[in-house]
Amino acid sequence: MRPVLAAAAIFAAALPVAPASESISITARSITQFKTGSSESRFGMLDFIGGIEFSSPDARLQSLSSIRFRSDGRSFVSVLDTGDWLTGQIDRDPEGRINGLSKATIHPILLANGRPGSKMSSDAEGLALRSGQAVVSFEQQHRVDVYPDPGFEMAKPLKSLDFLIPRVELRRNAGMETVVASPPSSPLKGALLVISERSLDPEGNMLAAVLEGPLKGRFTVVRHDPYDATDGAFLPNGDFLLLERRFSFLGGLGMRIRRIKGDSIRPGATVDGEILIDADMSYAIDNMEGLDVVPGSEGKPHLILVSDDNGNLFQRNVMLEFRLEE
Repeated sequence: MRPVLAAAAIFAAALPVAPASESISITARSITQFKTGSSESRFGMLDFIGGIEFSSPDARLQSLSSIRFRSDGRSFVSVLDTGDWLTGQIDRDPEGRINGLSKATIHPILLANGRPGSKMSSDAEGLALRSGQAVVSFEQQHRVDVYPDPGFEMAKPLKSLDFLIPRVELRRNAGMETVVASPPSSPLKGALLVISERSLDPEGNMLAAVLEGPLKGRFTVVRHDPYDATDGAFLPNGDFLLLERRFSFLGGLGMRIRRIKGDSIRPGATVDGEILIDADMSYAIDNMEGLDVVPGSEGKPHLILVSDDNGNLFQRNVMLEFRLEE
């Protein structure tokens, strides 16, 4: 993802070189208010549960682009746009709120030649987990690579997938920001789906595609300027949640989540959806780039979001959790 602030590139260039892979320590500070100075917890259709701001003395902990949770709802895999895997687990306090990250490790994402790549060749933006596979979408050098799961940390990709969108139509730094596996019980039958950040058709809609299955083909997502897609996740009922982000030097950062009906996604369609939440810098957000859905203990879907700090001292790594109220 392109830097949100120009200082990011300068700061990143000064980072020390770290070992190829090892466990890292992470410290966290609780976020108890989503809207600054307010005890309000309900925002649109979402109830704010809590969150953390986190950091590490290891400079590689930066630039989280996507996050996916295992079936336990605790263990996670994330990709960093610096070309690394981040794995770990969330910890919770006695009230069930996220209060830390533990068992964290970082490994370089290996290329087809079995070696780590450069920022240009390893700009990982999207991640999907499904049985036996960890699927990563890259921009700049646009591709969708499939890694073995378990074992992705030390493996080169098993194969690259046809992502259906003509490569010439993908902007270098605004390509396939999202890759996600649909529920097997949904109309998409477990197929992978990709959505571009800001690669647009002539009508200004974001390019997207279902990569396999009975509904394989290209479709588009309505873009509401100035928002761009950053990640997405499916709800258990097959509806799709799209995380979007905006940035300008005058307007600052903003994020929102749209809910798109799962049965509207099909070849040739242009899809849109209702806005679940819309937040600006008066809320506890940063450059929000990752979203996943996990089951809550009360039986309702929980949304967990993470930010990409771009390796910038002026930005933060945050993780936020919401409960979806139907």
